Amino acid sequence: MPEELFPNLYRIHVPLPKNPLKYINSYVIKSDQRNLVIDTGLNRGACLEAMQEGLKELDIDPERTDYFITHFHADHFALITRLISQSSRVFFNRPDSEFIKSWINFDALIAYARRNGFPENDLQLAINNHPAHRFGPGYVPHLDIVEEGHVFELSGYCFTTVMTPGHTPGHMCLYEPGRKILIAGDHLLIDITPNIQCWSDEGNPLKSYIESLNKVYDLEVSQVLPGHRRLFTDHRRRVDELKKHHADRAAEVLRVVRDAPINAYQAASKMTWDIRCDNWEDFPVAQRWFATGEAISHLRLLEKEGKISRRDEGGLIIYFS
Repeated sequence: MPEELFPNLYRIHVPLPKNPLKYINSYVIKSDQRNLVIDTGLNRGACLEAMQEGLKELDIDPERTDYFITHFHADHFALITRLISQSSRVFFNRPDSEFIKSWINFDALIAYARRNGFPENDLQLAINNHPAHRFGPGYVPHLDIVEEGHVFELSGYCFTTVMTPGHTPGHMCLYEPGRKILIAGDHLLIDITPNIQCWSDEGNPLKSYIESLNKVYDLEVSQVLPGHRRLFTDHRRRVDELKKHHADRAAEVLRVVRDAPINAYQAASKMTWDIRCDNWEDFPVAQRWFATGEAISHLRLLEKEGKISRRDEGGLIIYFS
């Protein structure tokens, strides 16, 4: 059942079966002219049913409805192709639009994981269990690219786009200065920490994320509407907690590298994770994949800060102090 958070602004819980995230928050701004839906869900039956029922209960006309997607991850983007009408516009950021092609070709991702020590016999299993592979959109619809500062005016709201790269290269939030509302996607989450992964030699995702945290810290926010879990209010406290988490994590990774030269998969196996498993080998392959991606992001940050170095050994990236 849709939940009214503010006048004409609703939340629909979209379930993510057998996923630790549990559900995604899809937000709907209802208007006499055109409605706006923010984020959708995976391309699977349970998500589609929840979205269709929620939109029907709100009496949302598909022909008068547009969509804004915060970032390219499948749990936010993939259901879009089953919801849009011929008249719908899909607003999206430019950097992430260039990454969506990875849903079609995972070869580069597999090759980079291999270079970072991910076991050969688990690589295909990891890809087969990846949400983008299992529940991707099927095709990419036409995207209306919006830049920083684009304004959506509807139902008395003026939501402005805020670029917050880190969780993905082009992650984008929506900020309403009048009511001090931040629709945060996966940039700010409460109870759980946004996963910051790195799967290429380009960029420095964790550095970008910290800079984006500092950016939203300066905003006046009274209510955060996150992409997952519960709503919250004190966004500056949460920013401080997230920055401390990653500082502690980087310090942990630095200690691991100082013990001995190591690849990213090995580093991930020695890091502390909030998961109910007795040892690294018991982690589900999907969780080992995400953990390795996060390890790489911290290793990249430390390398760029000059605290560790890397070398190539027989096709493997090895980090050392």
